Amino acid sequence: MKKTFILTLTGPDRIGFVEEVTRLLLDRGGNVETSRMARLGGEFAILVLLTIPTDSLHALDSDLSALTSRGYRVTKTAVERPGIEVRDGWRPYRIAVEGADHEGIINGIARYLSEQGIDIESADSDCSPGAESGVPLFSMTARVLVPPAHTGAGWQDGLRQIGEKQNVDITVVEGGLT
Repeated sequence: MKKTFILTLTGPDRIGFVEEVTRLLLDRGGNVETSRMARLGGEFAILVLLTIPTDSLHALDSDLSALTSRGYRVTKTAVERPGIEVRDGWRPYRIAVEGADHEGIINGIARYLSEQGIDIESADSDCSPGAESGVPLFSMTARVLVPPAHTGAGWQDGLRQIGEKQNVDITVVEGGLT
């Protein structure tokens, strides 16, 4: 029998950390179903959906405790429904956002999508200095699922209006993946 968990690990970035963690999971018979990994500031964050044999849970907990004792923060959350939820008639879109960085960009977009009943499946954002000006430039890509009730481009027009208010460019592509 197997169990499925969301496992998060954060701690100081160092070469070999991803290999160490994935080897540990593999040695316990675990399979990483989905993952996101990134350096954020000087810290490295790993987020994985992990399936592992039930008889390996005690050993995994011991391994994770060893990481905690070395200064890493670890959480393990059981997943009751590990399968992918199918939403009949919902359509995937890719949203790209670019512009000068300022507070509230993500919140404004997320609030609008929520009000429209649109589900954010994934989102990644970054801020980096502009090549010529050095002004911080914001970029974000998101994959969203739009319910069948939204026909036409009305919700997209509303999103573009949010972009105009926030002085960022927003592009929407149907079926796009992030």
